[in-house]
Amino acid sequence: MAALLSLSQKNELEGLSHQYGPVLYREAEIFTGFHDPVRKTDRVGEVCMVIRRPNGKLLLSIKSIYPRGAHRLPTGGIGIGEPIFAALFRETQEETGLSVRLLRFLALISYHVADEREPVFHTFAFLLDEKGGTLGVQDPKELIEEYIEIDPSELTTVAERLESLPDTDRGRVGSWRDWGKFRAVVHRAVHEALVGGNGG
Repeated sequence: MAALLSLSQKNELEGLSHQYGPVLYREAEIFTGFHDPVRKTDRVGEVCMVIRRPNGKLLLSIKSIYPRGAHRLPTGGIGIGEPIFAALFRETQEETGLSVRLLRFLALISYHVADEREPVFHTFAFLLDEKGGTLGVQDPKELIEEYIEIDPSELTTVAERLESLPDTDRGRVGSWRDWGKFRAVVHRAVHEALVGGNGG
């Protein structure tokens, strides 16, 4: 179940951290009562698109399969051996239709489970400035239902909401509560990188 980055991906991460850092490094233990995306075998991790709109607010989205109120920062899978930079801009286009400029590599999160020595998943969070385009999902398979905007200071509130999802609300993901706790981690890390430090 370990998510092993390729040598080229490791080298790319080192280059991105030098060019767009400083990077906040975090490790988190997660429960595996959910399936998507950690148990998918076609990816080693995901990019998290922290898109800053012209008004300074950050973009959140919610999918039609999510529990009500589970808006979150958009993420997208990185294929096995896929360049992370390419995945970032591909996923941004698919999920939002926006053109963006990369400002900062904010955070690298490695997730562990109790019975695994190696990380089972990675999230790479990047701050992106919106430069153009029309907001709207380009890939219908993404199932995005709505977008909202928040102030960066509200990221911890988003994390708290995700952490408190009812475990009784289950879907094809598995346990929504375990999923929400997993999803909350990147919101706290991005808040620390943006609000607790230099927002770029």
